[in-house]
Amino acid sequence: MNSSIKQWLYAGTLSLSIMACDNKLNVTPTQSIEASQALSTEQDVRITLTGAYDGLGDVNLYGGAIQYIGDLMGDNRDVVFGGTFATIDEIWRKTVTASNTVTRDFWLDGYNTINRTNNILAALDKVGTGNRPNFEGQARFIRGALYFELVKAFGKSWSDGTPTANPGVPLVLTPTSSVTDADYKARNTVAEVYAQAIDDLTKAESLLPATQTGVLGFGAATKGAAAATLARVYLQQQNFAAARDAANRVITSGTFSLLPNFADAFNDATKGPEVIFKVIVTDQDGSNDMNTFYASALNQGRGDVRVQTKFRQLYAAGDVRGTFFNTAGQNTFTSKFNDRYGDVPVVRLAEMYLIRAEANFRLGTSTGDTPLNDVNRIRNRAKAAPLTTVDLAAILLERRLELAFEGQQLPDIKRTASTVGTAPFNSNNLVLPIPQREIDTNKSLVQNPGY
Repeated sequence: MNSSIKQWLYAGTLSLSIMACDNKLNVTPTQSIEASQALSTEQDVRITLTGAYDGLGDVNLYGGAIQYIGDLMGDNRDVVFGGTFATIDEIWRKTVTASNTVTRDFWLDGYNTINRTNNILAALDKVGTGNRPNFEGQARFIRGALYFELVKAFGKSWSDGTPTANPGVPLVLTPTSSVTDADYKARNTVAEVYAQAIDDLTKAESLLPATQTGVLGFGAATKGAAAATLARVYLQQQNFAAARDAANRVITSGTFSLLPNFADAFNDATKGPEVIFKVIVTDQDGSNDMNTFYASALNQGRGDVRVQTKFRQLYAAGDVRGTFFNTAGQNTFTSKFNDRYGDVPVVRLAEMYLIRAEANFRLGTSTGDTPLNDVNRIRNRAKAAPLTTVDLAAILLERRLELAFEGQQLPDIKRTASTVGTAPFNSNNLVLPIPQREIDTNKSLVQNPGY
């Protein structure tokens, strides 16, 4: 077990009253409470689940870092990072050091959140039978999604070498509140981490409801969120049949729908039917570092990620996505994250159509619909001229145009064996280093090549 999992993880997520039988001065310190005592009721498990979502939405995870790391590490001067944060500048320049605090906290907060889900899964017997499947499904969704994100970032891509031999990240599947030498785990293989993510997400899909009205309500994972994340995992593995089928399950579920106007997919007042999973942000709670670093309009943010002309010129005349930008002075910014208190979209229905289109094309199938129809469905919504024929290059370009600035740039480069500038997809600097604090603490960890 690395140092990031060594902490008592209930601080800030559990509010527990520890009382002695007769003497109010005889109080057990809350920092020494055991997990078995802390999670003694369904309400305790519910609060810990809330804490797991809070962790998942942290700025170092789906509250921003996972997405902008995928964008900036995969960037080929489509944008310029003009901010003063040296840690993010390192990511954009592909010169990340093992002491980088953004990538350090990605690892740290990822494992902290995973430990919260492990505590939930270990305490399911405290949950009534009516809520137990939902609680388990949500915990497995969070854990599976995070292991997928961690192995993508800190391990080699599935298509780079041998997944059954390449080191991924350590798999920690049981709760940890105190650490012994036995808890310092080595890195599991890339294949093992993918298998765990798939197992968690498959079980989550089977356990979760189509919509959430109780438990945590709005913002909690659903059956569609699990299936959509599975579609991403399978696509990254190049298991196109499984990716196609998972995406098709989301599309045909009837739970989600494409909005008529592209801009509405990024407007909190309207985007609900299209966004499959998102991080909830309000003026009282939640984090939106996509607004912080990308936006320079409405609530402004820092405007550090500046979109270049060469990227904007990829959009044809009439394509509304090509004008969905803010301009401030001589700089241009995406308009996807203008609202400071806007929810952060993690996965949208438009992506499922594009996954289905690509997988069907590669397989020569038309499950759900033809690749041409699926691509044109996205283009029609964007007011772009429909295609009369489609090939793989056109489908991949459509992904780039539709999903720009949503974190999919580097994963797409790696799975298609493309390049970033002149650097090949399997360059050492396109894999994050294991944080130095983890290497220093856990002697079982092996650093990635090049660091």
